[in-house]
Parts: sequence; C-alpha cells; structure tokens
Amino acid sequence: MTKTILILSAACACAWSGCRQDMFDQPKSSALGPSDFFADRAASRPIPPHTVARNDLEADHAFYTGMIGTNLVTTFPFPITRNTLRRGRERYEIDCVPCHGETGDGNGIVVGRGFPAPPSYNIQRLREAPVGHFFDVMTRGYGVMYSYAARVTPADRWAIAAYIRALQLSQHATLPDVPTNELTTLEASQSTFDVRCSMFDVRRSGLSLSTCTNREATP
Repeated sequence: MTKTILILSAACACAWSGCRQDMFDQPKSSALGPSDFFADRAASRPIPPHTVARNDLEADHAFYTGMIGTNLVTTFPFPITRNTLRRGRERYEIDCVPCHGETGDGNGIVVGRGFPAPPSYNIQRLREAPVGHFFDVMTRGYGVMYSYAARVTPADRWAIAAYIRALQLSQHATLPDVPTNELTTLEASQSTFDVRCSMFDVRRSGLSLSTCTNREATP
C-alpha cells in the first residue's frame, strides 16, 4: 500500500513539474496597458505614417456620414443613375415601407397597428431638408426609429435617399417638369383616363352615352 502511494506521489510530482505559471501569466503587453519596454511606457504603439486600413478605408467622410464637418451635405456624393433609383426603390420597399408607406406618406402597415406614425416626406420641412438628413437618420436613427447602419450599407442608404427625393418630386411635379419626349405619352394616357371617367359617370347617372353626347352638343 505504501509503495503504491509513493508511486502515485512521484507521478503527480512529475505532472505538476510540467505545469508552469508562465502559461497563465504570459509575459505580454495588454492593449492600452503600461510597458517598461518603450520610452513612453505605453504598450500600444502609435500608427505609423501612411498606414492604410485593411478593410473599408472610409476616407470619404461625406459618403460614410452624410456630413462635411458638422453640416449635413446638400448634394449626393456620387451621380444618381436610373440603376441607383431602382436599387433605392428595392431597398425602400424592403426596409422603409412598413412604417413610411409606399408613397412616403407615413401611413405604413405598422401605423395601422398602433406604431407611432412617422412624418410624411411631403411636408415642407422634409422637402426642404438637405439630402444628408435622410442618410443621417438612417445611420443614427431618429426618435422611435432605430439605426439601420447595421442593416443597410452606406451605398444603399444613399440609394434610398435618392428614391425618397423621387417620391417627393412625384407628389409635387408639374407639367413643365415632364420631359418633352414623354409629353405625348402622358397626354394620351390622360385622354384615355378622361374617357373612362366620363363613361363611369354616365353609367352611374343612368344616362346613355348617346344622350350625354347630345346634351353636350346642345347649345
């Protein structure tokens, strides 16, 4: 029995001798911790000049924040194309429509279920707001709206902002805003719409179309 105890004790002593505190207390420097090795006694070193980021550089401050200094940008940081608007509409319908509605009137489906209604994009304050405002709200949130920075990329946030501008224009556009080459198509569509409305009014009044025509022709 004594011999067995001695053998086990010797085995444990050998095992313990292989365990050193250096595996636990490693001679390393902690981030932002002190160090006796460097003259400034700081473990973290200054970034060398001309260092570049391994991921997104984010050097374009206006693109990534929607601001120049402390001011919201008033123009888009890149040209807005038809593809940009298509992308903006796609992301808007996914991320924004539930609250803001398809036309931006602030009457999304969640509002009908008790969620606070956001303001319409067509109010004067938001029509006059710089485009950086919409990017900033999507980035940092506003009121009960949480940040979408983790859900929507910066490029998509700008695309959504461009589509919001398109929605605002669509609700306040005038005939002079229509390109000349589109006027013929628009006028033809308007004529078709007017005819259909007239036929609906005739049916609703119980008159025949010929009677209505004769009445209009009577001096």
